[in-house]
Amino acid sequence: MRQYIKSDLYRYCGSYSKTQFVKAYFIYPGFRITLFYRLAKYYKKRNFLLFVFFKLFHRRYVIKYGIDLAVDATIGYGFYMGHFGGINISPKAIIGNNCNISQGVTIGISGRGENRGVPEIGDGIYIGPGAKLFGKIKIGNFVAVGANAVVNKSFPDRSVIAGIPAKVISQQGSEEFILNPYDIY
Repeated sequence: MRQYIKSDLYRYCGSYSKTQFVKAYFIYPGFRITLFYRLAKYYKKRNFLLFVFFKLFHRRYVIKYGIDLAVDATIGYGFYMGHFGGINISPKAIIGNNCNISQGVTIGISGRGENRGVPEIGDGIYIGPGAKLFGKIKIGNFVAVGANAVVNKSFPDRSVIAGIPAKVISQQGSEEFILNPYDIY
């Protein structure tokens, strides 16, 4: 759990220290809600009382900041939400390492029958403001999703996608959009 929190802090501040932790906690709402997401997820199967305690704080910030980050979602190292408001992440979503999510993003369930499901999002993803990703799809590594894109099909690594419905507009990837990537290797 500490490594996850350390990786999230690094994405916001570019370093880790107690001073940076306090700064990030009070300045960045995205860090604060991610912190309580990590703590609630960690204690969910380990200590019921601590789980309830951290879940209450998590729920408070979900309501306060308009970021519906479900505790059951699976999120890798170095998660970053640059702006708060209108973010909805399904409890079954899978998000890789070093991902940026902007305001107004929805990652949700959709589809019928065997196509029903939630997105599986790779590493190093940038998701622009207002983008909607839904259905049983796979987004490759280092993909940049443009603002207000509607993504309902899978895309390969290093794509830049935009539009309604989303389509590949280049193969430049998302590396330039990912600030302070946390090296997990």
